[in-house]
Amino acid sequence: MKLSLVLIIYRSNSSSALEASKFCEKVLKAKNIKSIRIESDFNKGQIEQYLCNLEFQPNIGIVLGGDGTFLKCANALTAHDIPLLSINIGGNLGFLTQEKDFLFDKSFIKILENEEYIIEFRNRLNCDVCISGKSTEKKIIKRYDALNDFYFKSVEEDISPTNQIQIEIDNEKVNEYKGDGLIISTSTGSTAYSMAAGGPIVHPSIDAMIINPICPMSLASRPIVIPNTSKVIIKPVKKSKGEIKLWRDGSKCMTIKENYYCEIKKGGSPCKIIKFKRSANYYNTLIKKLDWKGDLSLKNSKN
Repeated sequence: MKLSLVLIIYRSNSSSALEASKFCEKVLKAKNIKSIRIESDFNKGQIEQYLCNLEFQPNIGIVLGGDGTFLKCANALTAHDIPLLSINIGGNLGFLTQEKDFLFDKSFIKILENEEYIIEFRNRLNCDVCISGKSTEKKIIKRYDALNDFYFKSVEEDISPTNQIQIEIDNEKVNEYKGDGLIISTSTGSTAYSMAAGGPIVHPSIDAMIINPICPMSLASRPIVIPNTSKVIIKPVKKSKGEIKLWRDGSKCMTIKENYYCEIKKGGSPCKIIKFKRSANYYNTLIKKLDWKGDLSLKNSKN
């Protein structure tokens, strides 16, 4: 890959990420590659205005932090089609990040120049928050994108955390979930909040959407996996007490009022993630993160 301009985004309020960003800038400068360093404490409007003022768009973005930092950057850079290389700094190995050794031994430059990587296209979700009404025309209040998931929970101030949510899939009413909330996840997000709530692990190459209730009051409410070509409608049940808050990728979005509904479907543009061929593969990451046994024959051969 020919690099002329690299965007370096480092985790805010992290001294280790700041130092890593300076080191990365120094390594790139030694290769006569221009770079721009910015903190991750920005909103989507700020980053769009910033990039629009540049003479030409960065070839790649290097994100220094954990999965959370990467998710924020991926959502903010949705419209710019910039491949992202995420390097884990200051945290545990994530599902979206590469090992920090690639940065500090300077091997990431050679890997990029020699194209010893693949670019994974990860599907996003789009959520339109709309007002219910008599008109057949959809009135959109707000639009959000997510790489991992959207989820619905009661607002924190409510006495009871339970809520009741109606779900429709492809214009067919499917269920009403009563409990602590509901998660709509991509395959990429299946190893995030959805997994913690008892949902299935789905390989990120599978084009799917996971619908997973959070602590349902009925044992009949089970997680389901549907095609990501589906259109999912989420509505708060009017008889339900309290208001529901919409979240995306771990960040608060807005309160879903009684006369609102959310339309969730596959996003328009995928997220491009740079994965080094020499980095740990998906299953090795699962083994490390979930403390699985892995290949016992390899362990026995060492003893």
